[in-house]
Amino acid sequence: MTKTMPTLTPMKINLRIFAEIDLNLMVVFMVIYDERNVSRAALKLGVGQPAVSGSLARLRARFSDPLFERMGRGMEPTAKAHDIAGQLAPAIRTIESILGER
Repeated sequence: MTKTMPTLTPMKINLRIFAEIDLNLMVVFMVIYDERNVSRAALKLGVGQPAVSGSLARLRARFSDPLFERMGRGMEPTAKAHDIAGQLAPAIRTIESILGER
């Protein structure tokens, strides 16, 4: 007996949006959000602090928001950053789940 695969409805993807941003920036954003510190985020990501600072600058430009405000030795997310993280976290978990399957 042959199994047939379900047919998915074609999904309309706004390719212009994806062409405008490197999706790895979303991972950098979430690590900064979790760590509340650019240097610790860099260590966790295995890159230099200047690379994370550069990524944060690109994110700030893309979202027209500072995203994180310096507070002592750390950073506090703005309201916009909280909103982004709330929407992004489930998507990141879904992608992790898909990529983690072997």
